[in-house]
Amino acid sequence: MKKGQNLLPIGVFDSGMGGISVLGELVKMMPNEKYIYMADSANAPYGTKTCDCVRSLSVNAVGMLFARGIKALVVACNTATSVAINDIRGKFNIPVIGMEPALKPAVENGKTGDIVVMATPLTLKEEKFKALFSRFNTEASIIRLPCPGLVELIESETESEIRNYLQELFSHVRITKVSSIVLGCTHYCFIKEDIAQVVGPGIRIVDGNAGTVRHLMNILQARHSLNSRPEQQNKVDVEFLTTGDISKIIPLSQRFLERALRDSFIDPL
Repeated sequence: MKKGQNLLPIGVFDSGMGGISVLGELVKMMPNEKYIYMADSANAPYGTKTCDCVRSLSVNAVGMLFARGIKALVVACNTATSVAINDIRGKFNIPVIGMEPALKPAVENGKTGDIVVMATPLTLKEEKFKALFSRFNTEASIIRLPCPGLVELIESETESEIRNYLQELFSHVRITKVSSIVLGCTHYCFIKEDIAQVVGPGIRIVDGNAGTVRHLMNILQARHSLNSRPEQQNKVDVEFLTTGDISKIIPLSQRFLERALRDSFIDPL
């Protein structure tokens, strides 16, 4: 490890606000770290774009973070992970952690019934998810549920429209046969309660945020790159960047982080 590298921030990247659900988990589990969050809001959403476009946008956005000096990167976007993670790892010489739908914990839950995977259309089409599907579909019945337009609704914070969308979405699913719902987009973590109210009790809702953060923490620990700043404990050190309208996106990012930390004992901002 280079001298002072442990003091560098951790970069977190998403096309929009969804990755802030991962950022919140990072802050809860590693409160002494510094973070830089990049929202490529000028080009969001990624979920309906071509693969080539997502690769180019992802590498460009990560380049902005890398230029600021980061010791590790979390690609807190399932779509960007599915399409561009190998390109990012090949270009930037730092630990790069991606997201994938948390099918493994859903399957290992032991409950019988269908497992529904909510994700963007592009995530569900990509080879990374197809390999994951093939791996676990022999152990459980997995239903792919594309959710076009849901990311935009979540970022617009229109609760009634989100609820109507979810009711229509799940009207085509046999809810009585479902054991678990896997959130295959980091945005969807912000509407867990809405999903639970629509599908009813008894259905487990699973996301991969905590597992991703534990993976990164183990890597940083092995590299002796964790930041120990006891004077900063329970204080958030986050810088927000965006390719979009700063006057709108930065306050929106702060509100989403407050939501992500609401149930913790950490001072949000």
